[in-house]
Amino acid sequence: MTDKSGPQSAAPPSETTFRSFSREQGENYAQHRRNYHPRLYQMLLDYHKSNGGQLDTLLDVGCGPGTAVRTLAPQFAHAIGLDPSEGMLAVARSLGGATATSEPIRFEASTIEDASTTGLSPPLADGSVDLIISATAAHWFDMAVFWRHAARLLKPGGTVALWCSGGIVVDPAMANGPAIQAAIDGFELALDDYILPGNRLARTLYAGLQLPWTLDNPVPEFDRDSFVRREWGTAAGAEPIDEFYAGMDKPAPAGVLAMVLATTSPYVRWREAHPAEVDTDSDPLQVMKKKINALVEGQGADGGPLLVRGGVAAVLLMVKKKSE
Repeated sequence: MTDKSGPQSAAPPSETTFRSFSREQGENYAQHRRNYHPRLYQMLLDYHKSNGGQLDTLLDVGCGPGTAVRTLAPQFAHAIGLDPSEGMLAVARSLGGATATSEPIRFEASTIEDASTTGLSPPLADGSVDLIISATAAHWFDMAVFWRHAARLLKPGGTVALWCSGGIVVDPAMANGPAIQAAIDGFELALDDYILPGNRLARTLYAGLQLPWTLDNPVPEFDRDSFVRREWGTAAGAEPIDEFYAGMDKPAPAGVLAMVLATTSPYVRWREAHPAEVDTDSDPLQVMKKKINALVEGQGADGGPLLVRGGVAAVLLMVKKKSE
């Protein structure tokens, strides 16, 4: 149970790329982004239920197309997903999902600070939420605002769980593994001008994410002794790199890897800035794909897809609100 918070980051600029997604972009995101591994969800639920965490109301902040809240909703009586992007929410609503009481998940255009006032109808009452999650989104939050409102909405003994992945890690034991890793790293380097502070915060696995007790104005409602940080693929004793996202225990076609990377916000911003260069030899995604295809050429069995083995470095942060 270590903080490992490192130097504290200033609040990142408000996220605008995903916020402005159309429904079509949201559908593409939902199609190509994997769900999280069952072990992550079980780890989270086990932690939450320890010391009396209840399973009445789940709140997902920055829910995107609803992947995480949809997976966890069957464990709760009520579930709400918040996101500022109407395009993402349109997809979330079309995919649906229900709770343990067969109640549909509520997907609302809101932020956590508006959830008890103008953002929801009816609004969330103070002390009404059992578990607050944010999957691959907290690096876009003003954490001083987030922690203050999370403390207000949570029941005593409730949980906040935040998680994200960093970079893709190719299995160095596979043929040409280090060279494939270099091609992926080169793709990210080519996008450096489009990587925002929030992206860098995720790539450092939230090492500088502001925690309730590291803020200029600390939020004392959270129990620092309950804080848990779990990592994937970072060092001996960490969780395996292929057990953060579901399905990464099997090699993935090289084309699928490229489709996942095409949904990242730096690449989306590059495409918007260079519309005439998309899908040309100047496109960083196409450059990477050509390099990887050459490196895995001939490895597909019986003319099957060219496969890449690996996973991601990732982190899960969990903390409880103090019990009264």
